[in-house]
Amino acid sequence: MDVTTTRKFHKDRGLVARMYFTLFMLGVLYAIFTLFLLAVGTPLMFVVPIVGVMVVVQYYMSDRLILMSTGAKEVSSEQAPQLHLMVKTLADRYEMPMPKVAIIDTAVPNAFATGRNPKNALVAVTVGIQQRLSERELQAVIGHELAHLANRDMRILAIANFLVTLTSFLMTMLFWNMLFGGMGSRRNNGGGGMMMVYLVTILVYFVGQLLVLALTRYREFGADHTGAEISGDPGALADALEKISGTVAGIPDQDLRKLQTANAFLIIPAALKSQGSMNLFSTHPPLEERVRRLRDLEQRMQYRLR
Repeated sequence: MDVTTTRKFHKDRGLVARMYFTLFMLGVLYAIFTLFLLAVGTPLMFVVPIVGVMVVVQYYMSDRLILMSTGAKEVSSEQAPQLHLMVKTLADRYEMPMPKVAIIDTAVPNAFATGRNPKNALVAVTVGIQQRLSERELQAVIGHELAHLANRDMRILAIANFLVTLTSFLMTMLFWNMLFGGMGSRRNNGGGGMMMVYLVTILVYFVGQLLVLALTRYREFGADHTGAEISGDPGALADALEKISGTVAGIPDQDLRKLQTANAFLIIPAALKSQGSMNLFSTHPPLEERVRRLRDLEQRMQYRLR
């Protein structure tokens, strides 16, 4: 299906609405949590700046951190001309700047994109995915990765992760305070109050983590939809997902571990073998549901062309 002259693409409004609704619910959760902490006299003036610095560093250094953890190496157009041409062609359809391109020297078929915005973006593919997928399927996968950048869902995740990181940091501080300051707290009848704050923090962290995971699943559906619209070939993306998952199932765990630090960013999680059907703790939607939606989109796009 040739759409090389197509410039406009369509976001799945339902998925975008769910993403922002999830982010809104996360905001409500933490607004209530903040009021609770202030009401019980928890000092937040030292916690927020520290976590803020941590998240800002992670946000601006995310591409470098992922490259280091996965062993991805940036390649020039001279080193990988066909791959660069494929990425450039799709980036032009998105009307977005050409991202950096990297290759991971592993037989595990996978890909990911990172970057805080399209101007500071990187697309990485493994040697394995280039060897196992057809050109049509690889193009569809790259379209999916560029969709993450075009949808700017990394920014949404950064906000969500800030809130969860804040809770995690506070939870650690409370734990050590109770462990080493518990005797003084109990003498001042403050032990019970501190324990209540700690338990509420654990609850908020748990609920916040579930909301963030829901957000990551929605962003995968959104990238599938947008990427398939841009590549013009939802069927190729569905074929690629099935082929990748079938291959990953036969790869030794020690090879998969190399990519697990980037699990949330991969097109299919490297820990696929240990995941069953969708559960609240999965970073990706069920493969079967993703493929079904892509097949439905393929039929709708074919109908439009009649």
